[in-house]
Amino acid sequence: MPADLAVIGLGHLGLPLAQAAVHTGIQTIGYDTDPRAFAEVAAGRTPVEGSLSASDVRRMLSGGFRPTTDQAELGRVRTAVICAPTPLGPDRTLDLSAVGAAARALAARLRPHTTVLLESAVPPGTTENFLLPLLEEGSGLRGGRDFHLAHSPSRLDPGNRAHVYANTPKVIGGLTPACTESAAAFYGRLTDKVVRARGPREAEMTKVLETNFRHVNIALVNEMAVLCHDLGVDLWDVIRCAETKPFGFQPFRPGPGVGGHGAPVDPGHLPYHARTAGPPLRMVSLAQEINDRMPQYVIQRCATLLNEHGKAVRGARVLLLGVTYKPDLADQEASPAREIATRLMDMGAQIGYHDPHVLDWRVRELPVPRADSLYEAAAHADLTVLLQHHRTYDLQGLAVKAQLLLDTRGATPAGAAHRL
Repeated sequence: MPADLAVIGLGHLGLPLAQAAVHTGIQTIGYDTDPRAFAEVAAGRTPVEGSLSASDVRRMLSGGFRPTTDQAELGRVRTAVICAPTPLGPDRTLDLSAVGAAARALAARLRPHTTVLLESAVPPGTTENFLLPLLEEGSGLRGGRDFHLAHSPSRLDPGNRAHVYANTPKVIGGLTPACTESAAAFYGRLTDKVVRARGPREAEMTKVLETNFRHVNIALVNEMAVLCHDLGVDLWDVIRCAETKPFGFQPFRPGPGVGGHGAPVDPGHLPYHARTAGPPLRMVSLAQEINDRMPQYVIQRCATLLNEHGKAVRGARVLLLGVTYKPDLADQEASPAREIATRLMDMGAQIGYHDPHVLDWRVRELPVPRADSLYEAAAHADLTVLLQHHRTYDLQGLAVKAQLLLDTRGATPAGAAHRL
């Protein structure tokens, strides 16, 4: 059966979009330049931990979703959405190579009147200055005249049951007004509200603002956490009191680092086509610096606690609880747990871990021993460090069993553990 939609990129962005489309009855195919992703989805498994469960994928397949490796099928749809990953490269710029590969695969089959949408997190200017030339050169068609082109930043919040695809407003910015309306017609089938931006750059910058807002505010409370510890102030109680203010305040909470797929964007770390002659976003750069220091701060707190109890880090048995970047999910993207484990290992500690969502965990390609019995492991460890608060953890019971407990999430009752 001919498909109406092609989702290009079967990762943490593409699979939830495909799921929403299948749910509303849109005939959908999924294409990925990585054959492994296709094979996993075709077998009813998820290629990316934390995006969808295997049962979600199987329901999509039974609902008509078709993963494919045939590029020809990309030329038979009315709408194509590029959801390729854009990880941070070594120079801290977003790597657009997967977006480029997706664009070239689509361009070779692009038909007139197709609506092409980009959901990948990209720097402002990417849709017009990077994606558009690839599509035009590969297809011989003209964007805004022969095919529609628009950007719509992803707003996924994995594990959030209150804000799902259908009730989260979708921002769209088209190359032309007609492109915007074509994108609005598509997304209007998936979500309750569509918000029209003035153009692709405004839509792209919306994602930059939202991501930077998160990182800057997390950096603020991370700095407050260090200050409050030095002053002997309970920051978690401060936040509890502050969030009662009904205006002008939004609560954020500190932690051992900032994980997730959304990387902060600083103009100093943009691809050349997107850079400006203006000054960098100093607040964003400083926020990144502060947040990047938090794993080391956790290590310092670990060393101090062990020392206060007559033990050195070298040779100490340290149990890490929760190695994912978000509670109750298996996604480990940019989780600070790996850096913390690495630093502790370098200092001679014996590392173990427990996570109900991660059955196998490796650091430096070496397997880390997984605790079968949480209470028994905590009682045996010299130090237990809560890095992620999964719902299944009984923290009151854990605080009783653990010899020494450092809570980096403020999840334990006051006085029950040492808190960040």
